[in-house]
Amino acid sequence: MTKKFFKQVVEAPAVVLGRTLDTSKQIVKKVTLQKDVKKARDYWKSLGPGLTTGAADDDPSGIATYSQAGAQFGFMMPWTMLFTLPLMTAVQEACMRIGAVTGKGLAAVVREHYPKKILYPIVLLVVCANTLNIGSDIGAMAASARLIIPSIPFPVLAIVFALLIILLEVLIPYRTYIRILKWLAMALFAYFITAFLIAVPWIDALKSTLIPQIQFNKSFLYIIVGIFGTTISPYLFFWQTSNVVEDSIAKHKIPQSGGIPKLTKSYLKNLRIDNVVGMLFSNVTAWFIIIVGAVVLNHNGITNINSAADAARALEPLVHTFPNAGFLAKLIFAIGIIGIGLQSIPVLAGSSAYAVAETFSWREGLFHKFKQSRNFYFVIIVGTLVGLIFNFIGFDPIKALIFTAVFNGIAAVPLIYFIAKVSSRNDVMGEHKSGYASKLGLWTTFIVMGVFAISLLLSFL
Repeated sequence: MTKKFFKQVVEAPAVVLGRTLDTSKQIVKKVTLQKDVKKARDYWKSLGPGLTTGAADDDPSGIATYSQAGAQFGFMMPWTMLFTLPLMTAVQEACMRIGAVTGKGLAAVVREHYPKKILYPIVLLVVCANTLNIGSDIGAMAASARLIIPSIPFPVLAIVFALLIILLEVLIPYRTYIRILKWLAMALFAYFITAFLIAVPWIDALKSTLIPQIQFNKSFLYIIVGIFGTTISPYLFFWQTSNVVEDSIAKHKIPQSGGIPKLTKSYLKNLRIDNVVGMLFSNVTAWFIIIVGAVVLNHNGITNINSAADAARALEPLVHTFPNAGFLAKLIFAIGIIGIGLQSIPVLAGSSAYAVAETFSWREGLFHKFKQSRNFYFVIIVGTLVGLIFNFIGFDPIKALIFTAVFNGIAAVPLIYFIAKVSSRNDVMGEHKSGYASKLGLWTTFIVMGVFAISLLLSFL
């Protein structure tokens, strides 16, 4: 009896633990099967190319440009986010539709229907813009990391980040990679939280969002074109088109060998929802960054962001009640910049790789292993390394970020023209060609961005 009693006592913790685990599993199973929770979980799983594209839109270049807009112009810039939302949604929806309908990337479609003398400059423009963007983003990541580990030299950090990004994109399988990208997008929520911790004059913020304020001077046009360029970016056009193809292959809509996709209304609907969610996430985030920059930086006399430390000060209200608030703000900023950099640089490099590979009919796609698509991955590696080299020729990381956005704002204009033309062609898109609303959005984007880009170039004369 005593022996049996002691045995029960000894085994009791294990029995209790086992029963607890069984009960927990049953609870989790019941909870996840609840209609609302299951719907939310399935909805999150359904988000892919659109959300990734939207998050990549708020890359380090975007964060720097939006922060500078808020710091330099206060509440003069929030309207740009409301204004650009339908424009960027129209462009990215057209790119999404081209990929879903044709089963091919943007460069491949242009190659099939237009002369090579048109295609080559387009691809060259995209690769140059992307490489410059990669370089500035790597520099920003290294500069941000030095805020918390100043003992490590900038060149060492830049090299480490470049190699890490190459390894992530080359070695990690596509489905796993996409999941990582999706979660890295959550780093941007620091700006949402900060906005509700500071004394934002919400009435003024709302007025500045609904009522545009425009000046035709060099400094204003420079930031406006930068905002357009980092919001409606060339690399996103090629990335989303090709990434939709990747998504279609992963979901067995297209065989890996290629072919016409098996389209369904529900699949196209999900892609459109994904696109809208991604673009909305991108612009709402950017709006909060501008607002935080205006209130925290501009209202405190900081009108120019000259370093990562200056940009990090925008997040100090998030931790102002904690000891060492300045360091904590730098830490949060650094984590955000590094997280978004890890998310956006592979998108930039991948966008270049898709464009080049499709131009020369190379096997391409992140679903292929390295040995199956050597040329495709070679473009990714070279683009990242060339971008890295930019950081050793005297570029200021923060200024380079804003310049990159401006360059993208100019480069995007001719590309949008071809997206508008391709998406409206009956011989390419069939019944899925652009309707009236899509055409209106695309051509409006082309005209507006063209006017601002030309105005900026004329201001330098």
